[in-house]
Amino acid sequence: MLNIAIVGFGNVGKCAYDAIQAAPDMNLTCIIEAAPQAVPPAHLAGIWLTDIKDIHAHGKIDAALLCLPSRMCPDVAETLLRAGLNTVDSYDIHGDIWDVKCRLDKAAKEGNASGIISAGWDPGSDSVMRALMEAMAPRGITYTNFGPGMSMGHSVAAKAVDGVANALSVTLPLGAGVHRRMVYVQLEPGAVFEDIARAIKADPYFTHDETHVRQTDNVMDLLDAGHGVQITRKGVSGSAHNQLLEYSMRINGPALTAQIMVGAARAACKQPPGCYTLIEVPMVDLLPGTREELVRKLV
Repeated sequence: MLNIAIVGFGNVGKCAYDAIQAAPDMNLTCIIEAAPQAVPPAHLAGIWLTDIKDIHAHGKIDAALLCLPSRMCPDVAETLLRAGLNTVDSYDIHGDIWDVKCRLDKAAKEGNASGIISAGWDPGSDSVMRALMEAMAPRGITYTNFGPGMSMGHSVAAKAVDGVANALSVTLPLGAGVHRRMVYVQLEPGAVFEDIARAIKADPYFTHDETHVRQTDNVMDLLDAGHGVQITRKGVSGSAHNQLLEYSMRINGPALTAQIMVGAARAACKQPPGCYTLIEVPMVDLLPGTREELVRKLV
């Protein structure tokens, strides 16, 4: 049995709890939630911690799931990896992934630990599908169309803007990999909407897409955690043209992110020291069971 810690108990952390409970080879050792307003549910009081320094208080940890906003993950992962603890996160700032991976790779090797970063659904499982499609049709174009649905990373980024009480960012696919972001914000008393909208549009999460900001009285009235993706590649296999490859899914975003992170925790415990993205990890390592069982079942 692998002993797993959850760091952060928001939407993804709560789904990670469910996924660990359902895993046949995992045991939840502790939950670390440092948010001052967080109150542990009664059934979790015995394993609830408020300081990450106490992560080993309930015994040995095989891997920690960092269910945190992306911008917090690199620092937390670096600290834990240097301390010899395997980590998994769903860091989703695509343009920075290589640099973060290199930084954490050094920390992991110094701590003799393994980390898997960007292990959500995009980046993550969608990255694997894009890699597989490119192997199937090496020459061509791939389009990734998200939504319609809630983007967790974009919503968290909008919530972090001063004066925002709550926020929801909805991604609308326009086709050919182009997207529109609809951001709904609930303001703190005294906040100026025009300043909020300007700050959100200037955030790197939003600067690459058409972004519209709308004010609402209650974000929770709009909230739906559903999301989806359609990946299409049209390309060439050898000299054969017109190879059309498609992959699509409709999902609950936090639940799928958490499930992939749980599989990645299993894989992290099997990798040599270092930091990896999901396309660098053998898929068989994400699954419970022996290699023989899995090959017989899936190949």
